[in-house]
Amino acid sequence: MLFRVVAGSLEVLLVHPGGPFWAKKDDGSWSIPKGEFAETEDPFQAAKRECKEELGSVVVGEAIPLKPLRQPSGKIIYAWGVRGDFDPTTLKSNTFTMEWPPKSGQQREFPEVDRAAWFEIEEAKRKIHQGQVPLMEELERMVSEKRVYG
Repeated sequence: MLFRVVAGSLEVLLVHPGGPFWAKKDDGSWSIPKGEFAETEDPFQAAKRECKEELGSVVVGEAIPLKPLRQPSGKIIYAWGVRGDFDPTTLKSNTFTMEWPPKSGQQREFPEVDRAAWFEIEEAKRKIHQGQVPLMEELERMVSEKRVYG
């Protein structure tokens, strides 16, 4: 989770999923850059790979581990806070292919992430998928307690 502190306000970078299902969804649909990884893959290395795939850029900075977060589905999200910067206009996401429109037999390609944006922490909590809010809250606590400097 890329973050920065601007004029005393904590901001985080969130990504919006691409594809037709997400096209008109906003609040509650954004995410941190993330993805799945094999059991044999190091979670931190996978997180770096996913950032590169979804943002088109390598995230550089000290990684601060956050507590793993178990989703209701049982999936575990491993996340790190990284103080840094990213220009959302440079976003270059990888793509995926799916049948669209449904049952048309036509395959179309869509970006995995269609946009990225910086949000102040309170707005980020509204924008992000609600299952990821605890990650925002933990990062916010760490910054406010000066365990992580912005």
